[in-house]
This record gives sequence, C-alpha cells and structure tokens, in this order.
Amino acid sequence: MANQICLYFQAHQPNRLKHYTFFEIGHDHFYENDALNKEVLYKVSEKCYLAANQMFFELIEKHKGKLKINYSLSGILIEQLEYFHPRVLGSFRRLADTGCVEFLSETYYHSLAFCYSPEEFTQQVQKHTEKIYHYFDQKPKVLRNTELIYNNDLAKFAEELGYKVILTEGTDRHLKGRHPNQVFKAPNAENIKILLKNYKLSDDIAFRFQDKKWSGYPLTAKKFNQSVQKAVGECV
Repeated sequence: MANQICLYFQAHQPNRLKHYTFFEIGHDHFYENDALNKEVLYKVSEKCYLAANQMFFELIEKHKGKLKINYSLSGILIEQLEYFHPRVLGSFRRLADTGCVEFLSETYYHSLAFCYSPEEFTQQVQKHTEKIYHYFDQKPKVLRNTELIYNNDLAKFAEELGYKVILTEGTDRHLKGRHPNQVFKAPNAENIKILLKNYKLSDDIAFRFQDKKWSGYPLTAKKFNQSVQKAVGECV
C-alpha cells in the first residue's frame, strides 16, 4: 500500500469585542465589533481563503481526484462568511462538490468546552455538525478538538458520539521516541483511530515559511517534498 499524506487546514475567525464603556450599560446590548470583524474577514479572504480554495480546486481537477484534503472550519467563521462574504462560503461549497474535500467536526465556537463540560462540548459539536451538513452535505466522521487538545477520555467520548477518527498533536514528550506518522489507538476505546499532526512539517509552512533567517529558507515544493519523504522513511 502506498504511503498517503493527510493534508488538513483549519480556519477560524473570532468575534471581536468593541470598546464598551460603563455608561453604555443598560443602553447598548450589542458587544461585538462587527465592523472590525468584516474588515479582517475581507482582508484574510482576499489574501488567503479565495486564492487557496481556487488553487486547491485547480489541483484537484489537474490530478483527476487523486488529491484529497480536509478542512476544519469553526462555526463562528461560517457565520461570518454567511453575513459578510458568502462568495468565500461558495468557494468552500464548490470544493465539497468535487468529492475530494472532507470537512471535519469541531467545537462550534472554537472553545475549550471539553475541559469543563462534556454536555456543553456535545452541544457545540452537534451544532457544528448541523452547520457542516447544511452547507456541504457531509456528516463529519473525524473530530478535531480545539487546538488539538486530547486525552484518552476524549477519544472514548468521541467514539461514543460515532466518530471514526480523532486528531491530536504529535507531541514529542508523549510519543517517547515513537513516530507521529503512525495510526494510534486509545487504550480505553475499541475502534476510533488517532491521527497525529507532524508539527515539524506543519510548522515549516505555518511559521518558518517566510522567515529569512531560517536555515531552510526559501521553502520550495521540492524541499518540502524531500522533508516529507524523509519523514515517511523514518516511520517505515
């Protein structure tokens, strides 16, 4: 069986709070800064979301469906796209229609709900699932908790909710010499699979890509592919 690379991209925009003074108490009950939310969303959409979605759409067509990617979109981001930039939401729907893009499940509000209330966590995940199904006609099978927070109780909980896979961080101190590019299993769950993020490869793109002081700069597709192949070889 050929090695497979799992590419997943997470997108979230918070609802920013406006400057709210003591004298507005009892008179103004809207606390969010919609003007700033719209401004930031437009900027990110034009520089990132639209261009990236178009690129992936063209690559999926070019490679005749062999390229598959995953998106994790917070409920808050989807709401902002509904209100301010439906064109971007349409670009995500177009990707979903290719059959090569899977949408993951997460907390609706990009929250830490599981750390405090399994009931609240369940409600948020269900609300998020409904949003994903409404726009993309998919019922997520993979759960990504906020910031990839994980413990074995969460794996068991996710399995009981019907998920087949859960994502988490490939933290060195927990792996204890094992490689993140493997499929793991929780000791208290029978069937759910655990996929770990290879943070070194991810950080090359997320943080070091534009760092001119980084020894690997500039990061080209050829260089990154070599790093991926090396990581795969270490795992064999």
